[in-house]
Amino acid sequence: MMLVDMVESQIIASVKKESDLQTALNSKANIVFLLTGDLMTISDYINQIQQAGKYVFIHLDFIDGLSNSKNAISYVAKNWKPTGIITTKSHVVKFAKEVGLKTIQRIFLLDRSAIKKGVEMAKSCQPDALEILPGIIPKIIDELSSELAFPIIAGGLITELTEVHAALEAGALAVSSGDPNMWNFDL
Repeated sequence: MMLVDMVESQIIASVKKESDLQTALNSKANIVFLLTGDLMTISDYINQIQQAGKYVFIHLDFIDGLSNSKNAISYVAKNWKPTGIITTKSHVVKFAKEVGLKTIQRIFLLDRSAIKKGVEMAKSCQPDALEILPGIIPKIIDELSSELAFPIIAGGLITELTEVHAALEAGALAVSSGDPNMWNFDL
């Protein structure tokens, strides 16, 4: 299944702390980005999210105790079985694709040079989607969605519904948010 086919709610719950997990499970968001956990807790978190009927992407760079090696990615795919992963590292995207995980490459829009490098990395490793931060720059979302063949997810610094609409109108497939108050927006 392609990532665009998974999106029912255009708000993605980005869980940054364990105390927000239950809120995400009960939210309208059908995709959860997991940015918390460690080797002892992550499997349980993934199971809870999947049992709630939601897709789960774990941000490998934030899971305490997990390396970004090929063996670690294989372990994640075989034993934890998330829908996919999020990372800033293109070699990790390649490893994850090899073991059948969906991939989201996160890039930071610091300046034109960072945007250019992010585009080059994405073109080389072909993730299933890009998550761009901050997501409050509709002009850049529009540029990237025109230039790249994969979906754009906008995240970071979005705090109002008008900003969500601006990102979506500029071409974003969805908006990821760490704010539990946004997880029940009707989008």
